[in-house]
Amino acid sequence: MSAPGSGMSLATKVLLGLAAGAAAGVAANKLWAPSATLWVVENVTQPAGQIWLRALIMIVVPLVFASLTLGVAGLGDVRKLGRMGLKTLLFFFLVTACATTIGLTVVNLVRPGAGLPEETRKELMARFSGQAKEMMQETESVSFGVGMLVNIVPRNPLGAAARGDMLGLIFFSLIFGAALSLLPAERARPMLGFLEAVGDAVVVIIGWVMKLAPYGVFALIFSVTALFGYDILRKLLWYVGTVLVGLAIHFLVVYPLLVRFLGRMNPWTFFSRIKTVIVTAFSTSSSSATLPTTMSVSERQLGIPRQVSGFVLPLGATMNMNGTALFEGVTVLFIAQVFGADFSLGTQLIVVLMSVVTAIGAAGVPSGAIPLLMVVLVVVKLPPEAIALVLGVDRILDMCRTTVNVTGDVATAVFVARSEGFPLQAEVPSK
Repeated sequence: MSAPGSGMSLATKVLLGLAAGAAAGVAANKLWAPSATLWVVENVTQPAGQIWLRALIMIVVPLVFASLTLGVAGLGDVRKLGRMGLKTLLFFFLVTACATTIGLTVVNLVRPGAGLPEETRKELMARFSGQAKEMMQETESVSFGVGMLVNIVPRNPLGAAARGDMLGLIFFSLIFGAALSLLPAERARPMLGFLEAVGDAVVVIIGWVMKLAPYGVFALIFSVTALFGYDILRKLLWYVGTVLVGLAIHFLVVYPLLVRFLGRMNPWTFFSRIKTVIVTAFSTSSSSATLPTTMSVSERQLGIPRQVSGFVLPLGATMNMNGTALFEGVTVLFIAQVFGADFSLGTQLIVVLMSVVTAIGAAGVPSGAIPLLMVVLVVVKLPPEAIALVLGVDRILDMCRTTVNVTGDVATAVFVARSEGFPLQAEVPSK
């Protein structure tokens, strides 16, 4: 994950790009005229950052299909798929529920929305209400309960891939891989060879795209800091701090405990070996865009076998949204506090349940949780356009919650690999 002869790892280069972009953006926000800043962001840095981000997302569909199909087919016995899938889904659900509970506990203790000035609320609503209305339109196609269950089965797998319907694509990949595992070896070998070639080609493309990561990250971060600066961030400092404290507790306390006791791996070793994944997730704000890096690092640095990483990580990039669930819970209660609504314990339990469910359906792209969060606001009888209160700081929080999401995917893969009896490269020394 570093350029030969460069003396500097990719993670270091990306961090430098991140820091340089943030510093340059703040300087532009302070020193340039607003019109000049807006022109540079809209015509230079934002398009450049989006091109790099799209290049990463471009390879997600072939990567998910090839990796997940090969992972299932490589299990051999279809019964292993059921066992591994059950472990994975239970781990996802329990850890996501834990994250939401942490978020609600912190927001009830801090109460960041209780002291937000009325003029600040009006300013934020006026600035971002138009964007909130656009996002509300996206919730019209969202269905839960039985509707979500039905939509998991795609009518057309190619159509699901074209629409970015990852749950539908994952379902078809699982079924296709299970069918290949039941075919005679000589009949399945050509298709498996084809899928392996697709996976290898995608890895090459990942290498090309990641060489541009420091520049793409610089452009993305510059665009955010140049537009918003510190003004609105300072007014929402308590809300931002509440979300970040909750995410930090989950990231620095829950994950190390899970990795140590369920994954039987030294947490320091775990975090040090996935630093490239962490930096990429933080920079892109996209679980899907980070997936190629997540799979590559998990296999090379942690020694997670392909049949586990190819199954768990694509599934996690779509369904395992610990940080998103925590963010949703905090945000709903923050908005309730702003509007003077005092939620009972029963209502807060509904928020927990809805946060877990909607986090599973959130798109693994920047701000993909916002439309679904508006659905939660409707359920608890809060105005959905109130999401405008937090849109100004969402990109920064999105970076952090995506980091928690993706780290949870890798932690899950470590747990599943250990529970299936696979030895990992990063063994804990025996005493």
